Amino acid sequence: MNRTNNHDGRIAGMTFASVYPHYLAKVEKKARTKDELHQVIRWLTGFSERALQQHIADKLTFEQFFAQATLNPNARLITGSICGYWVEEIENPLTQQARYMDKLVDELAKGRKMEKILRAK
Repeated sequence: MNRTNNHDGRIAGMTFASVYPHYLAKVEKKARTKDELHQVIRWLTGFSERALQQHIADKLTFEQFFAQATLNPNARLITGSICGYWVEEIENPLTQQARYMDKLVDELAKGRKMEKILRAK
C-alpha cells in the first residue's frame, strides 16, 4: 500500500486515547464487552491491563503507544481489508500496526470468535 508521508504522520500523531472511545463504542454497539476489547488490545500489544489503562490516561500518540508495545508474533497473521487497504500490503510499520488494531476491533464487532481473532492455532 502506498501511503503518503502526510497520512502516516497523521496516524503517528493521533492519540490512542482519542481513538479508544470509538473502538469501545463500536464493539459495545454490537454486544461485545470492554473486557473483550481489552483482551484483543493486550494480545496485540503485550500490555498488561494496568499498562493499557496508563497509556490511555497518558494520552500517548500511536507512535509512542506502539513504540512501547511488544507486538504479538502472530500479528503477521492478521490479513484482509481495512479502510479499503489490505493490511498485509501496508508498507509503513506504524500504519500497519494501527491498522492491525483496527482490523481486530472490526472482527470483534462483527462477532468473530475470540480464538479466531487472537489467531489461536
